[in-house]
Amino acid sequence: MTSSSRRVFVTRTLAGAASLALPAVALHAQSRPLLKAGDQKGGLRALLEAAGGLEGLGYDIQWSEFPAAAPLAEALNAQAVDSGPIGDAPLIFALAAGTRVKAIGANRSDSYGTAVLVRPDSTLKSAADLKGRSVATNRGSIGHYITLKAITAAGLQPEDVNLRFLAPADAKLALTQGSVDAWATWEPYTALAETSGHARVLASGRGLLPGLSYLAATDAAIAAKRPVLQDFLQRVVRAQRWSYRNVDAFSATLARIIGIPADAAKLQFERRQQKWVAIDHKVVADQQGTADFYRQVGLIKQPLDVRATFDLGFSAQG
Repeated sequence: MTSSSRRVFVTRTLAGAASLALPAVALHAQSRPLLKAGDQKGGLRALLEAAGGLEGLGYDIQWSEFPAAAPLAEALNAQAVDSGPIGDAPLIFALAAGTRVKAIGANRSDSYGTAVLVRPDSTLKSAADLKGRSVATNRGSIGHYITLKAITAAGLQPEDVNLRFLAPADAKLALTQGSVDAWATWEPYTALAETSGHARVLASGRGLLPGLSYLAATDAAIAAKRPVLQDFLQRVVRAQRWSYRNVDAFSATLARIIGIPADAAKLQFERRQQKWVAIDHKVVADQQGTADFYRQVGLIKQPLDVRATFDLGFSAQG
């Protein structure tokens, strides 16, 4: 990698950490392990930095930020990153496409912020009103998923809506300029659109989605870097607990790190109420339900048994 291309990434190296050791793995100053960590806006890096969760690392982290789950999944597939946070629906889409990854940690959250948004002056009142209308979102994203769940719950069919597959920034612009009728997205984009007055929630994921997301890792990284991934997961879990004990401080730091107003950062954080959970029968059953729904609406062509997509050898007890 050239010196110029290395500047695309952020490598976290902490002085004095070379003498530390992870359980069951010997780390040497001359050859510290490298974790290539994918992230999404307002995701794990912001959380860990705010909570001081990157202190005392026995390995280096090379961060790559993505605007949505789809390009993160592509990076996982190409093994450009070792791991990253991904929602339940995008993970299904990636696995169905042959990406060799597994979920190593799971969390649940309130799904309100995964929503279909419309302009404040829109005449649309419910998901049923989306018939014949255009909705912008990322293909295979959690926004794609909430669109399909909302319209089918309202008695419509997938073909009743004109989906426009756009990245979040382009989708927001399309909505505000009136070239689409709605935008299906997730936090922090939902909170940012609401607090800025650019959009309102037409249909939320509350009651429609299980609120699951994961820390996923490639099969190759799991085989070669299991102790590093275990340590990273536990740091994330501890940082999440810290964040809910320090809501105001974390929200302010999050706003600064990801460059959004403090009120939007606090709104999306407080209402998500994320909690890392054990990968139990309920998690697997809910994930299977997502896979079955995607099969039902034709987004994946073959049935997918999700049980093999979890690695149960990791602990989320940080």
